This record gives sequence, structure tokens and C-alpha cells, in this order.
Amino acid sequence: MKFLSYWHDTAPAFAGAAQGSVEGHYDVAVIGGGFTGLAAARQLAKAGAKVVVLEAERVGWGASGRNGGHLNNGLAHSYLAAKAELGKERAIALYKALDDSIDTIEALIAEEGIDCSFRRAGKLKLASKPQHFDAIARNFEAVNAEVDADTALLTAEDLKQEIGSPFHGAMLSKKSAMMHMGRYVVGLAEAAKRHGATIFEHAAVTESRQAGSRHHLRTARGSVTSDAVLVATGAYTPSTFGYFRRRIIAVGSFIIATRPLTEAEIAATMPGNRTCVTSMNIGNYFRLSPDNRLIFGGRARFSARSDQRSDAKSGAILKASLAEIFPQLANVEIDYCWGGLVDMTKDRFPRAGYHDGVWYAMGYSGHGAQLSTHLGMIMADAILDRPDRNPLKGLEWPAVPGHFGKPWFLPIVGMYYKMLDRIQ
Repeated sequence: MKFLSYWHDTAPAFAGAAQGSVEGHYDVAVIGGGFTGLAAARQLAKAGAKVVVLEAERVGWGASGRNGGHLNNGLAHSYLAAKAELGKERAIALYKALDDSIDTIEALIAEEGIDCSFRRAGKLKLASKPQHFDAIARNFEAVNAEVDADTALLTAEDLKQEIGSPFHGAMLSKKSAMMHMGRYVVGLAEAAKRHGATIFEHAAVTESRQAGSRHHLRTARGSVTSDAVLVATGAYTPSTFGYFRRRIIAVGSFIIATRPLTEAEIAATMPGNRTCVTSMNIGNYFRLSPDNRLIFGGRARFSARSDQRSDAKSGAILKASLAEIFPQLANVEIDYCWGGLVDMTKDRFPRAGYHDGVWYAMGYSGHGAQLSTHLGMIMADAILDRPDRNPLKGLEWPAVPGHFGKPWFLPIVGMYYKMLDRIQ
């Protein structure tokens, strides 16, 4: 078993990183070489801006290369809850932004010729308990009537054609998609470079200051200046940017990938070949990879650590969950085990905008794979003074009380959600 991301291990390396010292003056400096930062850099460079990307490790090293490979439309949580909290207009705008984000990715892939196995698969939100189906049905009725008619409610009987495990029904979101995340992020980086962006890897920003209208960014490899800065670092935001660290909760998300399944195993397990998410608070998500592995993930443990020891502990929990949901795969070999950090906000809504001289987009709360490309391009347009399409503009973002970067409270949160899963 390899303790590294399947997406990283099965994608080509990005060969276009700039060599030598980090230096020069740019119109825009983008901090973070994941989906958000690279999509913004491509958009800026296409418009003629001189742009630099400063990535602490290598492109796609963070959440963009450590997720479950889902491109799920709709909101991360209930549309009804979002409408109650944000108001109907904002909830619909955010829902549609997630729909639009998949269209954006599909169009970008076609325009740039990126080979990443993109496919409109549809997503199943699976009811793990009978009472969960009632809640899913209520949410479906509102979604289908008010914002997304391209949805369906499936009964437990309907699901027999979709998944080889007993669930109590599901909501099908037909616009959802999947792709190979590693090949996509490398293709996105190559596209940004092709349009004129300069991309530095292993160039973590260690100091950021502003003098008048000019930003000064220091790395171990040198320094650059820029007229504008976009912070696109999510859960991997360095302490240099304390404002965001106090508002982002970095939560570990862990994933395993089986060996390639046989045709018979696929027919008995995932005949519908969709992306799937269970309805538990500490639930699981899964899909088939392009080479027919079952990629199976979940929170597993409420931890802000992701290293081989932590990933191995979480992998054992995930293997047990896999066997519980799919007993027919209880003894299947696990080829990959990896983890990464998800940038959660307290209310689980993303944030994007401008604060104290810096542009930002982050806080995707588990929906970053699909929204980040779209939102990166939207923020690039804002920097270019194009029409404002930001669906999150003006949404308040208070700091998490008592939080200064290290989420000491995660075990307590985990215990709370485990209790809810037992009683609800």
C-alpha cells in the first residue's frame, strides 16, 4: 500500500515551473498553486496581466490533489438550511454558482485540451437511515421546485440499479461530474504557463507587507513585488496571513483506493458509476476511478494532522467503513491511503472577496474541487475590474472564537457529531 495520493501518483509531473531566484515586479501575485490560484493566474494572464504564482510545495500539492475526485453540484449541506440562514436570493445564487462551476471546468478542459477523464456522472446523496430519507425528500422538493429541476428522488428500490449496498433512498443531482484531479491540476498549470503566467514551486511566502500600493512578498528563494495579491491557500494558509487563519478551520479528510476492481465486482458494488455521499454527519463519499478502483473517503478522525502515521490510522477506520457498506469488498486489497486538509468555515459556506488590501477565495468546506476553478476566475475578473460576479460578496466572516490557527477543539466537535449520528 502506498501512503500517497492516487491523484499525485498517477498524473504526470508539471515541468513548467520557473527556475532560479524568485524576483521581479508583477501586476498580480497569486499565493497558492491549486485549482483556485492556477485558474485565477490563467484568467489574468489571458487578459494580458503579468502574473506570478508562488506555491509552497508543487502545483496541486494541497487540497487540489488530496480530495475524493468529486465535482458535485448543489450545496454542501441542505438548501433549506442555506435559505433559512442566508435568505432565498443568496442561497439560490450560491447553488447556481456551484452548478456554473462544473460548466466552467468542462469548458476549460475543452478549450485547453486537458486529458483528465472528465465525465458527467450525477451524484447520489444516500439516506443511511429511514429518517434521513424524509429530510432528503423535503430538501429535494424545495431544490427541484426553486433552483434545480435537473434532480430526482430515488427510492430504496430504485437504488438497487445504482449501488450494491442497502440505503433508504437518495437524491440524484444529475449535473454532478467527476475527473482525475491530478491530471487536471497539471493541465491547468500548463495552461496558465502557456498563457504567460510565471509559476514558482517550493516558494512558500514567509513575509507579506504592503507599502503604499505595492505589495512585497518574501520567500526562501527571493522576493517579488506586485500591485495586487490573491491569497488562495485554503487549509494550508501560512501564519503570515493571520486574518484568514482565524477564520479557517483545517480539518483532515482521509481517503483509500482499492486495487482495480473486476467487472463483476463493479456490477455488484457501483453499477451506476456515480459519485456518492452518505447522509451521516461523519459520513463517507466514494466513486470509481478512471482505472476502476473504488476511491472511498471520509472524515474518519477529527484531526488537523495529515502525515503517514495519521493517514494509516484513518485508513484502518475507512477500511472498516468500506467493509460495512460493501461487505463484498471486505477483503479487497487497498493500494493507496492518503489524507489532506479541508478548509472549513464555521458555517460551512465559502468566502471570497477583498480585505485589507488582499484578494482571497477559500473556505470551500468540502466543495472546493468544483467551486475553486470558477471562483478563482471570478476573483481574477474582479482584480481586472470586470463585472462583479462574486456570489459571496458582502457575506460576513467573523473569526472563530478562541481559534488562532490550530483547531484545538476538533476532538470535541468529533464527539458531538458521533453523538448526533447515534441518536438521529
